Amino acid sequence: MKVLHLIKTTRGAEWARRQVTVLVASGVEVVVALPEGARGPEAAAWKRTGAMLEDADLDITARRPWHVAAAVRRCRALVDAVQPDLIHSHFVSTTLTARLALGRMHPIPRLFQVAGPLHLEHGLFRRLDLATAGPRDGWIATCRWTADAYRRFGVPASRVWTSYYGTDLTSFASAPRGRFRGDLGVTPMTPLVGIVAYMYAPRAYLGQRVGIKGHEDFIEAMRRVRGLRRGVVGVVVGGPWGGATQYAEQLRHLAGSACGTGIRFAGVRTDVPAVYRDLDVAVHPSLSENCGGAVESLAAACPTVATAVGGLPDVVVPGRTGWLVPPRDPDALAAAILGVLTDPLEARRRARAGQDHVQGLFDVERTAREVLAIYHDVTGRVPVPAPRLAAGWHA
Repeated sequence: MKVLHLIKTTRGAEWARRQVTVLVASGVEVVVALPEGARGPEAAAWKRTGAMLEDADLDITARRPWHVAAAVRRCRALVDAVQPDLIHSHFVSTTLTARLALGRMHPIPRLFQVAGPLHLEHGLFRRLDLATAGPRDGWIATCRWTADAYRRFGVPASRVWTSYYGTDLTSFASAPRGRFRGDLGVTPMTPLVGIVAYMYAPRAYLGQRVGIKGHEDFIEAMRRVRGLRRGVVGVVVGGPWGGATQYAEQLRHLAGSACGTGIRFAGVRTDVPAVYRDLDVAVHPSLSENCGGAVESLAAACPTVATAVGGLPDVVVPGRTGWLVPPRDPDALAAAILGVLTDPLEARRRARAGQDHVQGLFDVERTAREVLAIYHDVTGRVPVPAPRLAAGWHA
């Protein structure tokens, strides 16, 4: 079976790369289309997957409408050259490019593995997704919210599957303790509460006034936490994404005004497992999210507080694996953080349960095998039943 994977960026997308590695090892002939192909900054990592790389920039955005026609031509030529049995797209933009290039009735089946629910939360982009799909298009939801949303918007259940994006969980449980605190100059006895996320500037065309990762809510919650427990230190790990340096500076100023030196900015770290091992509380206050970094914090057995949006409730189960709060609610966020710090035994119990939970759901060998079963289901090559609902705990 030959499958063409469509990737819009050479920065990140580790989740897709891990999946491709397992699919190739399982005997699938994978061709990956990505900008700059074998010459890109992460080409070496993609080559290690064993897939064939093709140079094809298929990304289209509302900010670059003049690129649409060229991307469509490139996609059509690529499909003609590769002749895949199936097309697997990992981004909204590459999915729309493939549909515009090939039309709704093209005989090659197409799967859109939905990395996050954001486009479904906005009417225009949701309508584009649904209106451009043909009878041989299907969707792989990577959280339950997304799967439910497609069915709610009229997509037949037979064309929606659910499979999480898997990851390498082994490094999180074995990461060393103490290194991150040492770099910050924070003692082992100091309560340390952190957010690990890139800083995405608000996007006006999506109606956003604050960043999607909830940094503003984290800062305000920490102001309230420190009003009751002065010694608590907050930390922001991650840098600006896509040139959002001005937004990052705004967050620094906001944090300084709210907490003085009580919130540190640690920048981009390559040792995220070690970061989570040193936090007393990991906070994921996103306004829209898939399963997000909650998978990583729980894999490190770090007590986790998250907002009840998107796929976060799939992994952060109240009373079992962590604490859930409403989005855009710094009061609730602060109360949950204080609850974790006040009852460390319960915090550790939920964190250990969360570690077991994500190890069962997000092992990449397991999730890639689910995707392979979906391929078989779509193409009819072999009668392997594909999963339509992911297993696990749910509230």
